Amino acid sequence: MEKIAIISDIHGNLPALEAVLHDIERRGLTRIICLGDLVGKGPSSAEVVDLIKLTCEAVVQGNWDLGITMPQELPAGLWQQESLGEERLAYLKQLPFSIDVMLSGKHIRLFHASAQSVFHRLKREASKKERLAMFENTEMTGFPVDGTEPDIVGYGDIHIPYLLTLSNPSERGASAAALSESLTEQSAELGKQSTNPGTQRANAGERNASPTEQSTKTGERSGLMLFNVGSVGVPYDGISQACYCVVEGETDPAVPAGVALQFVRVPYDIKRAVQMAYDVQMPESRRYELEITTGLVHLSD
Repeated sequence: MEKIAIISDIHGNLPALEAVLHDIERRGLTRIICLGDLVGKGPSSAEVVDLIKLTCEAVVQGNWDLGITMPQELPAGLWQQESLGEERLAYLKQLPFSIDVMLSGKHIRLFHASAQSVFHRLKREASKKERLAMFENTEMTGFPVDGTEPDIVGYGDIHIPYLLTLSNPSERGASAAALSESLTEQSAELGKQSTNPGTQRANAGERNASPTEQSTKTGERSGLMLFNVGSVGVPYDGISQACYCVVEGETDPAVPAGVALQFVRVPYDIKRAVQMAYDVQMPESRRYELEITTGLVHLSD
């Protein structure tokens, strides 16, 4: 079985990234994919970019990665640009939009925010129509020659880990009865029950019928899985521990196997992360401190 670590939204928090990479190494994982937003918010964007380049086999572009390459006017943006330098900014600007992976016969697509744009946000409370749009082939994701769409989509951006499954009714005359949705959410709120690093697992292979079999019987494309990997550097689910995912499956499509998804929470030295911001006099250090110590969004100091 192949295991791939998926990380996202580091946002210049080097201590959090170091803790996550150490945890990944302890678990014996050698494949890491990053879903963007390496920079911003924290004081170590340059160091994070360098470390991600060394450790990740693939990196997709986040909204902060693209945004920081654009003209800046506010002190925080100008400070981040200066700390990154031209070479790293060029690297961030050319990052790909998405990456596709095959595991256990499932087509897995990974991007930062949505299938439309790095700036288009899908919240956890989004409608079913908005969720299903995440599985569409677009100009940004590209159009496979055979026209296939992903069975599983993973993204970052909102800093709130969750998992749900849903069916995708055919647009070609599906009846109202065929619009029923099987919805299961596994939020990182479960982690609030313990302060120790925990894991949450969901297996997409445990179904009475495969998505292909269900599609043949009902005219629907069923059993889609949508998940958010959470944030390494700045979680927004009220848990001030770094978060990442591990996806597990069989690389040989001829071998029947399920796909498993695991959420991992990792404690790290938050006091050190806060002090690093103040030591370099980073703009908006107080806001950064509030966010990483509470695990919640703070729009201003």
